[in-house]
Amino acid sequence: MAKEIKIPERMCVSCRQMKPKTELLRIVNTCDGVVVDFTGKINGRGVYLCKCSECVTRALKNKKFDKVNGFSLTTVKDVLESLIEQ
Repeated sequence: MAKEIKIPERMCVSCRQMKPKTELLRIVNTCDGVVVDFTGKINGRGVYLCKCSECVTRALKNKKFDKVNGFSLTTVKDVLESLIEQ
């Protein structure tokens, strides 16, 4: 009997949909500042965003995002906008 491989899923903080971890961007609040985690292994509090323009712009405009997650996305705005799918 073959063992089923579990694909880890995470929730996008913007659209609240569960998607495979590989389809999402991870943004991490480290002691050095906010960075986009391409490896998925950087220590720190992280949130996941879809790679679509709607989710990124919604997260950037949301005033509650900073308060709830403890950091702002404005420092990585340029990186996020270059990575989103058109």
